[in-house]
Amino acid sequence: MRGQHIARRLASLLLIFGMASSVAAQPRSDAEPSSAAPSQQIVDGIAAVVNKQVITLRQVDAEAKLAQQQLARQKIAIPDPEVLRRQVLQRMIMDELLRQEAKRLNIDVTEAAAQQAAQTIAQRNKISVDQLRAEIERSGVPWPVYLKELRQEIMVDQIRQRTVDRNIFISDADVDAFLKTQQRQSGLSSLGQPSPAQQTAPRVLGLAQILVAVPEGAPVSEVQRLRSKAEEILSRLRSGADFAGVAAASSDAPDALQGGELGVRPPEGWPDLFLSAVQNVPTGGVSDIVQSGNGFHILKVLTRGEEQQQTAQRPAQDPRQAPAMPEGPMMVTQTRASHILLKVTPAMTEERGLERMRQLRQRIEMGESFEELARLYSEDVSAPQGGDLGWLSPGETVPAFEQAMNTLQPGQVSEPVLSQFGWHLIRVEERREKNMEDEYRRMQARQILFQRRVEPAFEDWLNQLRGQAYIDNRLDPQSSRRPR
Repeated sequence: MRGQHIARRLASLLLIFGMASSVAAQPRSDAEPSSAAPSQQIVDGIAAVVNKQVITLRQVDAEAKLAQQQLARQKIAIPDPEVLRRQVLQRMIMDELLRQEAKRLNIDVTEAAAQQAAQTIAQRNKISVDQLRAEIERSGVPWPVYLKELRQEIMVDQIRQRTVDRNIFISDADVDAFLKTQQRQSGLSSLGQPSPAQQTAPRVLGLAQILVAVPEGAPVSEVQRLRSKAEEILSRLRSGADFAGVAAASSDAPDALQGGELGVRPPEGWPDLFLSAVQNVPTGGVSDIVQSGNGFHILKVLTRGEEQQQTAQRPAQDPRQAPAMPEGPMMVTQTRASHILLKVTPAMTEERGLERMRQLRQRIEMGESFEELARLYSEDVSAPQGGDLGWLSPGETVPAFEQAMNTLQPGQVSEPVLSQFGWHLIRVEERREKNMEDEYRRMQARQILFQRRVEPAFEDWLNQLRGQAYIDNRLDPQSSRRPR
């Protein structure tokens, strides 16, 4: 399966859009597109029109050939050629919609960004880029195609960040409720130690899905028809049909041509709806029909158990996986520090700024108050507080600042330090050891809740994007869209 090789996911992505999936759309006149009869399809070579962009039959056939090769590598039953073309075209339509949205948002992912992403994946797996390339090509995927897919995934991630992430709000009350639920479910003993049941509990969960999509605003009769379709698919699966093959032929999800595989994550990383649906489903089993805002899902449990040791065939960490919650104290050294900041500008060059900071440091050594000089000369928001930054934990300041601060003893003032913000004079007030376990647990809880909410929210956004577009699908007219 595609999830078994090193390129499973790049970043906190919510959908996968298959190998070599970008669309080289052709220009079209500004006149509103019109449907074509089947005989015309062969003449004009048009497979679909997405808003004012064309996807040609030749493009679909080229993508279908790649998809057929990919399915063969994954040992997934290849659908009937016409079914495969329709599935590929559906994926290409969504890719084109996302490409248009990226253009609207001025998002441009360069080849250099894809190369950097590949380097990051290699580092996470503790291998070189050359080794990563060898693994990818050994799986049958050409390196340029792999980089092309990375660019697509980066683009999708940036779109999601711009359109959905900023609308996800996690309150302190949400975090409190989550932590209470985790504590109740963890089976902690009276001494706060994990119980035997907790120690043997599953640490990862792998799922695949088949989605029967329900268009936004569909009438009740259409919803009932699509539910009947989902029930027929579920009946076939429970009669022994291969899940991956059925997904490739029948699923409306973008991951259909990967056998519906969604990946492997800790249970906390899945949406609540999916977790509830598979709670009592054994490994290899399928769930009942699950209804969401996007349609009807059927889930298969691929993996349920202890996290396996990493190999070069899989990523060191799926970036969407929620990190494990900490156990026991997390002692860190905190520093309470103050500073004076002088920003570098065209008028205040680095050289002039350095000279000014040396003069201020000399005045401090002669006995003038650090706090008063900070109030008078510092260009930081901390100036009214005499430059006081409060208690700082490791990683809270930029590296140049932190490195200089860590060399100081309480009461000492640094030499001028240059960072991207300007010149600093730093004074360490005091240090302490603090248990950061609670803060870390709350941060991790917030990340877990964000991942649970952002995935359904992004799927809803994609559904709305498709519902608002003009789509003339000539291989599957029933899926065409004419926005009101």
